[in-house]
Amino acid sequence: MRRPIEIVEVGPRDGLQNDPTLLDTGIKLEFIARLVEAGIKRMEVASFVNPKLVPAMADSDAIMAAVPRDQGVKYIGLALNERGVRRALDMGCDEINFVMVASAGFGLKNQKATPDETAALFERIAILAHDENVPIAATLSVAFGDPFDGEVPVAHVAQLAGRAAAAGACEIALGDTIGVADPWDVTARLAAVKAVVGDVPLRVHFHNTRNTALANIHAAITAGVSIIDASCGGIGGCPFAPAATGNVPTEDVVYMLGRGGFETGIDLAKMIDTSHWLAGVLGHEVPSLLAKAGPFPG
Repeated sequence: MRRPIEIVEVGPRDGLQNDPTLLDTGIKLEFIARLVEAGIKRMEVASFVNPKLVPAMADSDAIMAAVPRDQGVKYIGLALNERGVRRALDMGCDEINFVMVASAGFGLKNQKATPDETAALFERIAILAHDENVPIAATLSVAFGDPFDGEVPVAHVAQLAGRAAAAGACEIALGDTIGVADPWDVTARLAAVKAVVGDVPLRVHFHNTRNTALANIHAAITAGVSIIDASCGGIGGCPFAPAATGNVPTEDVVYMLGRGGFETGIDLAKMIDTSHWLAGVLGHEVPSLLAKAGPFPG
């Protein structure tokens, strides 16, 4: 028996935030309900950022007020600053995902802050979540490469991860925000981070911009990671990173893991159905290949 792999579904947040189609709140809630029906147990559904900058997330308060609470699902809210953390707590998020940044170029464009400033901010405001007994994770964006500065030193990523762990992050994610990672780099960065964070669980977040996300996930699992971000249909991207296309498709990941003998608890047929439904409401095809080819055996 191989170990179970936990999928964190990010379609309702990271997926929809960069899609050209703005969905009504009711359609988003149907999306969330379909994902729950497919077996998703952790899901990022809200982003507590300036709605003028990310209009697709302007209804995050309404989403959190209406998500189904009787299915044992943990709903995650994303925050970039103290105000966002406080809003996430006020709206009853089960977890908070705080974004630190691994490189100054992207950090100044996206959060108007350097890596050290985002780490210092996390150190200061993590206590807000701790006081409410709400888990707060740290995601290191552009941990594999910055669209403006280029290569990001491995040692710098490890140092930031160590600060997040020391400040009480319940989980640390390495984010390949622009999809530049390769499996060998994934192995090296995870080893460097593991050496400084101790027993803090690691999560990985890969975009498929250069068609390496599934290979990177394989490398991460081989390195011992058991928590994977993915987005139904492969929708998404970052509005602040040039040419940052979608996340790795959830159904593609579930298929690969299932063929490899890993258990995710996700109903693949229902995920594929949800991907087809999503393409319909968005009015365009989604990147997922499994949604087109179907599983094997059929």
